[in-house]
Amino acid sequence: MARPEELNDLVLEALRGVVDPELGDDVVSLGMVRGVEAAPDGTVRAEIALTVASCPLRSQLREDVERSVRSVPGVNAVEVTTGVMTKEERSELMSRARLRAQERSGVMPDLPPQTRVLAVASGKGGVGKSSVTVNLAVALALEGYRVGLLDADVWGHSVPRLLGMDGEIAARGKKMVPVERPLPGAAAPLKVISMGFLADEDTAIMWRGLVLNRAVQHFLEDVAWGDLDYLLVDLPPGTGDIQMGLARMLPRTEVVIVTTPPLAAEKVAGRAADMARKGHLRVAGVIENMSPFVCDHGEEYALFGRGGGARLAAAVGVPLIGEIPLHPDAAAAGDAGEPVALGDGPLAERFRTIAARVLTEVAPPVEMSGCTARLLEAVEQALG
Repeated sequence: MARPEELNDLVLEALRGVVDPELGDDVVSLGMVRGVEAAPDGTVRAEIALTVASCPLRSQLREDVERSVRSVPGVNAVEVTTGVMTKEERSELMSRARLRAQERSGVMPDLPPQTRVLAVASGKGGVGKSSVTVNLAVALALEGYRVGLLDADVWGHSVPRLLGMDGEIAARGKKMVPVERPLPGAAAPLKVISMGFLADEDTAIMWRGLVLNRAVQHFLEDVAWGDLDYLLVDLPPGTGDIQMGLARMLPRTEVVIVTTPPLAAEKVAGRAADMARKGHLRVAGVIENMSPFVCDHGEEYALFGRGGGARLAAAVGVPLIGEIPLHPDAAAAGDAGEPVALGDGPLAERFRTIAARVLTEVAPPVEMSGCTARLLEAVEQALG
């Protein structure tokens, strides 16, 4: 077992993976960690200073800190307390936030500060990431929220087909207007931007590096998204140019990792989580796709193994948001352009459960009445 002073250092390093999603920086760098104390029995006490007492992100930050600390080898118990920053501490935090905003000042996405940006990532292709993204977006919209969906998988765009869409992107002034997908029972249509609306489905997109980043930048800053509660971003698989560019362009992005049960997929997905944290992005949680399914006569089949999502979530120190069983309805719905989340059945219910967890625990809607959302708005207004 590590000595208390060594454990303190390990815990502080782990806390650099806890990111304030609105300010786009880790809680250690922002000066929000008042203290860390490890006892010989492996109990760790951490104090986190919030910007205001009524911070709506209080519960989320506490849970993120607790999970991150628990993931450190040698930690047996965690006690997290919260305090409120002094005027001087808030001033220092604002300076740090202003510096971060200036670093990204060349890209100003047309998104209100209250929009939560969830990027869905995977370490490798073939895990059903795009299908998960589309159905999660639909499930959130059916809960009454205004949702946008950016298909950032420029090479392998599949969102239009999964949603049964084939429209063209219109222009309003100097801005692109998202194509809308009406959803029965939703308060507002799903707003979608994809390379699939600009190029033929069978045409290869042979772009790389700066050209790819510039395309995603256009989709962020040159699109009239309007008022959104959530913007979901379907990232390409892996850890490449687009992922690194998004971390720079939109540092308040939060990342949801999609994996499948096998150990090999879990390990590759872990690299996507590592890259997100190195880019100072909050890893919000893990979704396991292609989990064991139960057939009509009650027998369970784990065709791809079991437990990869839970193992990855524990290793990264984030929640396992949900497990989606392997089911033929998923492929059939995608081919038909009618997401399973629109219907009934076990898969639709599973996505509703995942959406509920996102809304209540993982990334609740941002209230502009308190906490760092107000500070972020003030910084962005100061930068013009």
